[in-house]
Amino acid sequence: MDAHPATPRLERIDWTAVEAELDAHGCALIPRLLDPETCAAIAGWYDRAELFRSTVVMARHGFGRGEYRYFAYPLPDLIAGLRAALYPPLAAIANRWNATLGVEARFPGEHADFLARCHAAGQTRPTPLLLRYGPGDYNCLHQDLYGEHVFPLQAAVLLSGPGRDFAGGEFVLTEQRPRMQSRAEVVPLRLGDAVVFPVRERPVRGGRGPYRANLRHGVSRLRAGQRHTLGVIFHDAA
Repeated sequence: MDAHPATPRLERIDWTAVEAELDAHGCALIPRLLDPETCAAIAGWYDRAELFRSTVVMARHGFGRGEYRYFAYPLPDLIAGLRAALYPPLAAIANRWNATLGVEARFPGEHADFLARCHAAGQTRPTPLLLRYGPGDYNCLHQDLYGEHVFPLQAAVLLSGPGRDFAGGEFVLTEQRPRMQSRAEVVPLRLGDAVVFPVRERPVRGGRGPYRANLRHGVSRLRAGQRHTLGVIFHDAA
């Protein structure tokens, strides 16, 4: 199944820069991963109920305000392709992070092999999602943890144009460091940009060696317009 034939601009990704940004700041920007036509096509899928397995109204659960919908299997080819293509270089980073933190788990080189691990553990529900925000909507700080097997990195792609389609609605990260005050990071995304960030934690170099920093992400209040985002999560849900 493929609702749009465009190919993400994967060949333009500077993975060395992505890795350096993740290590230094806990997030990395991938400029113009999707072109405007593809962004508009994906945002338009939101009203196609047959593409999704569930819809979450955030206010009902105390998650914020706005809505999101989880894609159903089989995923649209573009979404499945993004997962498969982004995963291998991120798995290399994730394995290095685990080694730094003394975590024994390692991730296979291909996304299909990691999904097989998830599915064998009962995590069989797909987690890529589309989010839609209107005026006054926001997403509380959170972590996308859906089961025992968690891939440490995820991505979000902005499908709407800041200043054209909406105002406000900034992507926000907070990082809690041991015995220190939390640090905030606001990522200035443009139409088609992706941000890569940790699901839960990352290693940070300290004076006495590496330590774990705990991260949460969210979206600030939308002041006007409508904002769509594609979330690319690599582990499936129980």
